[in-house]
Amino acid sequence: MRVYSGTDIRNVAVVGHAHCGKTSLIAAMLHAAKMTPELGRVEDGSAVTAYDDEEVARQTTMANAVAFAEWSGVKVNLVDTPGFHMFVHEARAAMMPVESALIVVNACSGVETMTDRVWKYATEIALPRAIVVNQVDHPKADCGVGRQQMIDAMQARWGRQVVPVELPIIDDKGFHGVVDLVTMKAFFYQPDGSGRGEPDAIPSAFERDAQKAHEQLVELVAEGKDELMEEFFREGTIPEEHLVAALHDAIREDRVFPVLYTSGLRNVGTDHLLDYLKLYAPAPSERVPIAARAARMAPAGHDGEAKVADALAALAHEEMVMRPMDDKEPLALYVYKTMSDPFTGKISFFKVVSGVVKNDMTVQNFTRHEAERLTHLSVMQGRRAAEIPELHAGDLGAVPKLRTTMSGDTLGDRLHEIFLEAVAAPEPVMTYAIEPRSRADEDKLAPALHRLMEEDQMLRFYRDPQTNEFLVAGAGQTHIEALVSKLKKRYHTEVMLKAPKVPYHETIRGHAEAQGRHKKQTGGHGQFGDCRIRMEPLPRGSGIVFANEIFGGSIPRQFVPAVEKGIHESAARGFVAGYPVVDFKVTVFDGSYHDVDSSEMSFKLAARIAFRKCMEQAKPALLEPVMRVEIEAPEEFAGALMADLNSRRGRVQGLESTVGATAIRAEVPMSEMLSYGTILTSMTQGRGSFRMEVDHYDVVPQQLTEKIVASAKRPASEEEES
Repeated sequence: MRVYSGTDIRNVAVVGHAHCGKTSLIAAMLHAAKMTPELGRVEDGSAVTAYDDEEVARQTTMANAVAFAEWSGVKVNLVDTPGFHMFVHEARAAMMPVESALIVVNACSGVETMTDRVWKYATEIALPRAIVVNQVDHPKADCGVGRQQMIDAMQARWGRQVVPVELPIIDDKGFHGVVDLVTMKAFFYQPDGSGRGEPDAIPSAFERDAQKAHEQLVELVAEGKDELMEEFFREGTIPEEHLVAALHDAIREDRVFPVLYTSGLRNVGTDHLLDYLKLYAPAPSERVPIAARAARMAPAGHDGEAKVADALAALAHEEMVMRPMDDKEPLALYVYKTMSDPFTGKISFFKVVSGVVKNDMTVQNFTRHEAERLTHLSVMQGRRAAEIPELHAGDLGAVPKLRTTMSGDTLGDRLHEIFLEAVAAPEPVMTYAIEPRSRADEDKLAPALHRLMEEDQMLRFYRDPQTNEFLVAGAGQTHIEALVSKLKKRYHTEVMLKAPKVPYHETIRGHAEAQGRHKKQTGGHGQFGDCRIRMEPLPRGSGIVFANEIFGGSIPRQFVPAVEKGIHESAARGFVAGYPVVDFKVTVFDGSYHDVDSSEMSFKLAARIAFRKCMEQAKPALLEPVMRVEIEAPEEFAGALMADLNSRRGRVQGLESTVGATAIRAEVPMSEMLSYGTILTSMTQGRGSFRMEVDHYDVVPQQLTEKIVASAKRPASEEEES
C-alpha cells in the first residue's frame, strides 16, 4: 500500500451503544472500498474488526480494533469501539488518536444510554462528530414517517447543531437510497450488497422534503459567517463549491453535527459515508497543536538512556509545549493500545503525533526511559498486519515485540523529549477471588494475568493483605468471565471464581482500662511483664494511635515498644470475628517489671492480655465498607432501581435527570453489591451501568453482626498463641 501524508488521512472512532451495528458498518465500508472480497458478518466471525474469540462468541465488541480503507485518494483509519457499558472506557481511549467520531445510532432504538455517554466524552475534548443512523432497513425502524421525530429527539439532547446532510429513500422497496442535501442528488443501491450507489435525480415524492432540509442545512452552515450569510440572502442559497468548504469548516469547529443514514447489513449508503469522511472529516494536518510536557535534557555525561531517578529530577523542571502534527517536527509516537497475540506476541498500536517514523528505527521510550527498536512497522487491518516502510504525522500504525512499552507511553526522538497525557482508565467496579484449579495452573496464573493486564488497563490483580485471597478486579461480571475464558484458551490456565470476602473491620465504641500481667516460672530465668492500658474510640479512618504516659520508670523505656507491638499484633488478629481492630487510641500508663525475668517477649504477651480485657469492656463493634455508587440508566428504570437500593440498605444521596436518562448517587454496603452487575443488567435490559468505590466504614447492624460472627472462623485464644 502507498504511504499517505497528513492531509490525505482521516482518523475516525466509530462509537455508540452496544448492538447499534458499529462492527457491521465498518465491515460494509471496507467492502464498499473493495478492501475485503466479501461483506463481513459479526455472526460468523468474518467481520474484520471482530476477530477475538470472545467477541465472536458473545457477538459484542470488548476492545478497540483498527482497520483502514483506501478511498478516492485518502486513507480512512477506522477504530471500532465497544458500546457495552463495561467496556465503554475503551471508547474514551479511542478518541485520543482520532480527529473525528461517528456516533452510530440504531434506527430502531434511537439514542441510548451509552450513546449519550460517548457523546459526552467527545464533547469534553471538542472532538468533531457526525451521527450515523444505522440499520435503517430493519423492519422495526421508523426512519420514514418518524425520521423528523428522531431528529427532534437528538436536537433536544445535543442542540440544534444536529442537522441532516442526507435523507433516506424509503418506499415500497424498503431502504434503497439516500439524498445528498449538499449536491441535491439521489444515490440508489442494488440489493447485492456491493455498497456502490448510482447517482440519479431525486424522486418526486422526496423533492419537497429534500428542498426544505437543504435550506435548513444551508442556513445553519451560514450562521455566524457574514460573507456566507450575505451570499445566502443574495442568492437564496450557497453554491455547492462554497457549501462544501463551509460545511467542512463548520464540522471541524463543532458548529454542525451532520446526520447520515446507512444499513451496514445490506451495505446501503456506506460509500456515501466514505465520501463524507473524505470531504468533511478533519485531517490530522488540521488538528490544533497537541499540548505536551517537555522535560529538560539529562545532565551532561549521560548517554541519553537516563536512569529513572535522573528522569524524575528532569521532570521537576518540566514545561509545556505545543506540538503541531507535522512531518517537519521531531518524531513523537503515542501508544494508545496494546494487544497480546498468541502468535506474534505483544503488538503496540500508536499514533504518529509528529515527524516521520521509518522501519528499523530506534526510538526512546520517554515514559520508561528505555530505547526501543521498531521492526516490522505495520498498519493493522483487524488482526492482520500489513508492513509499510514509513508512516507520516497523523497516521496510525503498529509494531510488534517492544520490550517495555505499554499503553499510554510516549516514544520519539531522544533529543526532543515530550510526554503526552495518557487517558486514565477508570477504577474497576467488581472484584472476584480467583483460585487456580491445580498446581500447574498456579504456576502459570500470574504470568498469564500480567500479559492480559498489558492488553486491558482496567484489569487489576493483587493479594488482599487482610484476607490473603488473590483478587482480580474488572468492569463487571462479563469482563471477568471473558478474562477467565482467555486464560483457558490462550494460556491453558484454568481458574475458579468466587465472591471475595468482605474486608470487615472491628472497632470500639466505649472506654476501658485493664491490666495485663504475664508471669511464668519454669526453672532458671522466668518471664514477667505487667502493664496497664487505657483504650478509647477515635473517628473513622484514624487507624491506631499509641501513647506512652509512663512516669517514674514503672516500665523501662526499652520495653515500651514491645507493649506497642503486642497491641498491634492483637489488633490485627481481631476480637469479635477475627477482623482487624481499627480507629482506637491505646495509652500505656502504668506497670511493673522484674530486674531478671522481664523481657520484650514478656511485655508483648502482657499487652495482648490487657488488650483482650479492654475489648471485653469497650463495647466492640463490627464495621463494614460502604461504597459510593453511581448508577446511570434510562429514566423509566429509576423507580425500580431506587427501590432495589433501599432493599440493599442503601442511602440515595442524589438524583440527576437528563433527557431520557437518570443518574443515581447512593451509599451502599459492599456486602450488598457483590453481585450487583448481574442484577443491574437484568433490571435495565442491559442498558444500565454503574461505578463504585469504597467511601467509608460504618457499623454493621446488630442482627447482621450475629450472622457474620457465627460464620467467621473464631481466632485462637491469646493464651494458646502465647
